[in-house]
Amino acid sequence: MTTRRLVFWITMLAIFAMAARISVDTDSWWHLRAGQWIVENRQVLQTDPFSYTRYEEAWHYPGWLAEVPMYAIYWAFGPGGLNLWTAAMVVLTFWFIWKTLTGGEFLRAFVLILAATSSGVYWAARPHLVTFVFSAAYLWILNDWSGDRAPSVSRRLWWLPVMMVLWANSHGGFAVGFIIWGVYFVGALASWKVGTFKRSNVQSLFVIGMLMVLAVCINPSGPVMLLYAFKTVNIGVLQDFIQEWQSPNFHEWAVQPFMWLVLILLGVLGASKQRIRLVDFLLLAGFGYLGFVAARNIALFALVAPMVLTRHAAPLLEELGERWGFRLPTRSPARLARGQSILNWILLGALILAVGLKSSLVIPRADNETHFRATLPVDAVEYIRIEQPAGRLFNSYNWGGYLLWALPGYPVFVDGRTDLYGDEIILQWIQVVQADEGWQTALDDWDVNLVLIEPIRPLARELGIEGWQLLYEDDLAVVYGR
Repeated sequence: MTTRRLVFWITMLAIFAMAARISVDTDSWWHLRAGQWIVENRQVLQTDPFSYTRYEEAWHYPGWLAEVPMYAIYWAFGPGGLNLWTAAMVVLTFWFIWKTLTGGEFLRAFVLILAATSSGVYWAARPHLVTFVFSAAYLWILNDWSGDRAPSVSRRLWWLPVMMVLWANSHGGFAVGFIIWGVYFVGALASWKVGTFKRSNVQSLFVIGMLMVLAVCINPSGPVMLLYAFKTVNIGVLQDFIQEWQSPNFHEWAVQPFMWLVLILLGVLGASKQRIRLVDFLLLAGFGYLGFVAARNIALFALVAPMVLTRHAAPLLEELGERWGFRLPTRSPARLARGQSILNWILLGALILAVGLKSSLVIPRADNETHFRATLPVDAVEYIRIEQPAGRLFNSYNWGGYLLWALPGYPVFVDGRTDLYGDEIILQWIQVVQADEGWQTALDDWDVNLVLIEPIRPLARELGIEGWQLLYEDDLAVVYGR
């Protein structure tokens, strides 16, 4: 094994080790519950069966093709299986991005690990990992095509509509595919106008785009899915109250690698003697804007930035090497090369063992459940399951998905499916949980007799004053009944 190849494997193993962590978050649970329902009922969800505020109303969510495998993994291997699935999806994503990079292996490795660290805020056991993978695959295919229109490379374009069928049935982020396609289409048009692109190349990419539109329509809900992204971004409370849809807080350490990536990129582009390509500028500007608007989009910027960064950093490093007299080692004699290869294999084996040991720490169910108890109302749910208090349940938004999974006998007021509830229900939830004027009327209108909420919420204080009975209490949750 060559040293260059070893660097590649070290990079992939490092990313896997970083991503191998407890990744089941609050929204993972409603995806698992949906997958379970689909398997048990042998049909794709088209209406809501889980809440009383939106019961049997139309729910067209493009996630069934990811939710069913997620449920299967959880059923077979528990939460530890989902943790490893998350890590594998992250590595697959950055494998595609590695194929887009230029320069030496050490430059690629440094940039890719920085980008992976930046995207860590996105790593959770949810269908949005499908968007992560397919975004990287789209970038690889279109980047190769824009620089090399050989027949073998051009034929890869036809994979874009095929992937779009899978994407549009796995996660609502399929709109990202159209953004990436649109950037390269604009770049192709500009290149055609200046004579560096053939008209036939532009026409081919246009046809691919139209096929992608048709591909989205191949889903249980039909063409209505084309409007899914517009419906989601028009929900006002997303930006106002949901953290991942808000601008990143750079005081948090988890977000700072994004800032480092941006600053390094600005420095390299400023020092580069190359003019930035239109496509590269549009990718950086577009996904940079999205990343500054919503923290969840940082991960998408972390996919496009390495491609542009290495394209400009590689010639800079080469020029500096010539100026300072630095040269990469030449090929070693055959005997030394064999010895180096054996040493590299030994080192790779040791690294695989270390990463395997680290990854094994996120597999045991007991360790995962200990983590869940720190963030989820596990004991409060157990109390409700045993005592079976009567009445409709008003619940914390953050715990709604977990309640769908752990307490299926109690329909919820709200959960993480913002596309289903919209501003109307979520604003009502905010009114009640903050104990704003009219909160009692809202609970009366929905015939709520049971409340499961965090004790620090204003609602918890008001319920005690208004005569509700405290049924259960711990440091994480309280349960009140009328």
